[in-house]
Amino acid sequence: MGTGILTLIALTPILSVLLFLVILRWPASRAMPVSLVITIGAAVFFWNVPVNQIGGAVINGLVSALTILFIVFGAILLLNTLRESGALNTIRRGFTDISPDRRVQAIIICWLFGSFIEGASGFGTPAAIAAPLLVAIGFPAMGAVMVALTIQSTPVTFGAIGTPVLIGINDGLVNTPGFSMEMLMEITRHVSILHAIIGSFIPLIMIAMLTKFFGKNRSFTEGLQAWKFALFAGFSFTIPYMLIAVFLGPEFPSLFGGLIGLAVVVPAAKRGLFMPEQPWQFDREENWDPEWKGTLRTEASGRVPDISMVRAWIPYVIVGVLLVLTRLDALPFKGWLQSVVISFGEPFNAGIPVSFQPLYLPAAVLITAAALSIFIYRMPVSRFGNAALSSFKTTVGAAAALIFAVPMVQVFINTGVETNPFGTMPFQLALGAEAVFGSQWPLVSAVIGALGAFIAGSNTISNMMFSGFQYETAELIGVTGTTTVALQAIGGAAGNMICVHNVVAASAAGGLTGKEGLLIRKTLIPTAYYVTFAGALGSVWFYGPGLNPGTFLLITISAGIAYALYRGSRSTAGNEEAVKSA
Repeated sequence: MGTGILTLIALTPILSVLLFLVILRWPASRAMPVSLVITIGAAVFFWNVPVNQIGGAVINGLVSALTILFIVFGAILLLNTLRESGALNTIRRGFTDISPDRRVQAIIICWLFGSFIEGASGFGTPAAIAAPLLVAIGFPAMGAVMVALTIQSTPVTFGAIGTPVLIGINDGLVNTPGFSMEMLMEITRHVSILHAIIGSFIPLIMIAMLTKFFGKNRSFTEGLQAWKFALFAGFSFTIPYMLIAVFLGPEFPSLFGGLIGLAVVVPAAKRGLFMPEQPWQFDREENWDPEWKGTLRTEASGRVPDISMVRAWIPYVIVGVLLVLTRLDALPFKGWLQSVVISFGEPFNAGIPVSFQPLYLPAAVLITAAALSIFIYRMPVSRFGNAALSSFKTTVGAAAALIFAVPMVQVFINTGVETNPFGTMPFQLALGAEAVFGSQWPLVSAVIGALGAFIAGSNTISNMMFSGFQYETAELIGVTGTTTVALQAIGGAAGNMICVHNVVAASAAGGLTGKEGLLIRKTLIPTAYYVTFAGALGSVWFYGPGLNPGTFLLITISAGIAYALYRGSRSTAGNEEAVKSA
């Protein structure tokens, strides 16, 4: 079979997910079992993958699905514990005191607090924490999950203390001739600069989507009116993020970028700096589209005491501190936690080891913080029991989708067979893209990274799969391999916004199930922006400005951003005139 036919066959699992989940809008619990069957069929009949290898991949996927559900449970348990203690009422009041504007609240919780959590943990934890927190302060569930997923982009490359670079890219390039730590640092610098340019506008895109899809007037302009605050928050994160990456390396850009951003933006917001003139609110809940609503309860099951702001936030402070302490190689805690391994060997002798480290998962930290909350708030154990039961029921709702979605991914990426010369299905997709785009490869390097993350649900795995291929392709067409690998990492980060199990996990945490396809349709917008902007920058970086597709795309994107800022400033000026006239 030729490259074209093989590429079409390799594309079948992805097309099936898009067809059933996004186009036909089936719930993931229905779409993913069918996609799993299609993927297994393609693997067995066209890729000649042995049945025992399929079985091993499926078991690995089931174990991975359970670890994701464990994280979702921990995130919801912490929120429900805060609800039952009364701390959630205080946290709601605190965000209202900063600003009643929902756009401002979304930026602070998702973009800044979420980036800090991503830097410490990864694993999709920021969306699983931010989504229910937004629901708790009055966001519609679908809007909360959408904005929580949108920030699964810029901070992801340096998430989990730099894992996508230190493990993903490192393992992907370790066999490349001339590979060195200096090369890895050069890639880190390129990634941070490109991310800083592209990511600084993500808060603006996020709130424009929020007002368009979930506002009373369904208007992008209402989001753009907060352009000053959005750009201020954007740069408050990306500038320290970039400087830390350039001078210190990949471990701490997202972690400290988020903290520094919070330290700068929250006091500025309290003083009214860069704030929009008119606070923006959602319409009354009774007017919301039924599809927006979830099942997450945000009110306690009885009367609760009044809790101070400092005490209310202690569990989240504990989460942040423990995540940092348990991820640093310089401290012994990481080794201790990683030494506890539950292993299932290699099921069916498939050569696919299956294991997990229960104490090292972010869920362990979240559950620890929830348990400590009993003592922090002097809660009756019965109330904690109510929180645990409610969290378990919500988590079970996501299980039906994840136990099929993650095995499908594992079958797809474990299709390498020694007797087949064409490698795994993901690698064949990359070869097909190279054959089509040739010298214009920099335009699609980020798309390949995003495709890898969409398939695997991980920037780290995407980088492992494609970094070596990206580097070799760059060498063949005569451009710099380190920058194409940087584009790969950027695309791999952006793909986290649309990968199925991130969407399912964040939806479950937000109390929203069965709407995964609708969410992916929405988060495709910022994903497309991210990979297109990255491709344009990469192309111009390599070939310079001129009559080429990269320059055209860069001019188009720049014009679009300029027009959006113009619309926002004009609308803001109009509102100010109206207020003065009144």
